[in-house]
Amino acid sequence: MPKFLLMVNHDSGVFDEPMDQWEPADIAAHFDYYTALGKELTDSGELSRFTALADPQLAKIVRADGTDAPPLVTIGPFPETTHFLAGFNVLDVASEARALEIAARISAVPGPGGAPTQRPVEVRQVMTDHRGDNTPY
Repeated sequence: MPKFLLMVNHDSGVFDEPMDQWEPADIAAHFDYYTALGKELTDSGELSRFTALADPQLAKIVRADGTDAPPLVTIGPFPETTHFLAGFNVLDVASEARALEIAARISAVPGPGGAPTQRPVEVRQVMTDHRGDNTPY
């Protein structure tokens, strides 16, 4: 079965206010939705991995020239906040259509007042090796 990577950025979807300004009940509902969806996908065997990432302000940029010289490690420059990866899912599903269906459910995660956030979710198939046997790199 093909694997797909679903990526969610710090984009707030249709809401202007960041999550740290939401009501506590709305934040809880948001994470409860993700928990329930994660359990459903784990139970079905479709969720290979889910990872939420720490705040982008903690990120480092590493550049190395391939020599024995130490790499250059910097803080930034970073893209605009909405382009930071917030988390990702790796799915092992029957088809791209199923991956898109799951991405739509992630996009509909509730925000303030329970309204769907409509966050954009990028869906990309995981590359397989040259043998064509669906073994991921």
